[in-house]
Amino acid sequence: MKTKIYFASDQHFGAPTPEESFPREQKFVAWLDEIKHDATALFLLGDLFDFWFEYKTVVPKGFVRVLGKLAELRDSGIPIYFFVGNHDLWMHDYFEKELNIPVFHDNQEYTFHGKTFLIGHGDGKGPGDKGYKRMKKVFTNPFSKWLFRWLHPDIGVKLAQYLSVKNKLISGAEDVKFLGEENEWLVQYAKRKLTFKHYHYFIFGHRHLPLQLEVGEHSTYINLGDWIGYFTYGVFDGEKFELKEYKN
Repeated sequence: MKTKIYFASDQHFGAPTPEESFPREQKFVAWLDEIKHDATALFLLGDLFDFWFEYKTVVPKGFVRVLGKLAELRDSGIPIYFFVGNHDLWMHDYFEKELNIPVFHDNQEYTFHGKTFLIGHGDGKGPGDKGYKRMKKVFTNPFSKWLFRWLHPDIGVKLAQYLSVKNKLISGAEDVKFLGEENEWLVQYAKRKLTFKHYHYFIFGHRHLPLQLEVGEHSTYINLGDWIGYFTYGVFDGEKFELKEYKN
């Protein structure tokens, strides 16, 4: 009997190289194959790929096993929801047309079994990080995307992959350290949201560090970690939410 909702984030497939990424992809596909037996829904909270850009007739090469397994789950009737991250923010409608998976570019609210959820990737939320917020406005500007589209895919994708691997989110040691609640921007963001509306769970990625913290009365902030060093995921069984590590 299917009873569980699953959450995962920050796989960064393709980094640092396709060859080094491949074992992680295999592990993720094995996890997807296991959860299909009891999943009522799957939420992917961004940065599934270390870089993704959709030209009108071209998408990045690779990731066939991951995409095929997602298609299998979706075709079996399991709803899948995808939230773009800062590495795959140039996703458009490929997932929607080819896989029947809706794509969201900002937080969404859901209610499951009487529990309210605020779900998103988490980049650019909360105080601070002003440099990234300015950069994101440039990258998501329609004119910027139009300019990039004029680069030949062999040039554009190679350039973007190089810059993406250099991004601190994949290599920065500071991203695996807990900074304290007062310095964790997403924790502060969750606490601020609670002053306007109550949520039982705030579920985010982006941070690359598995976290589960109480941010208010009957309110929990969860960061899902990643599939680079932690291989962690979230699961809600209708009563409680748990962070788990996939050890296959």
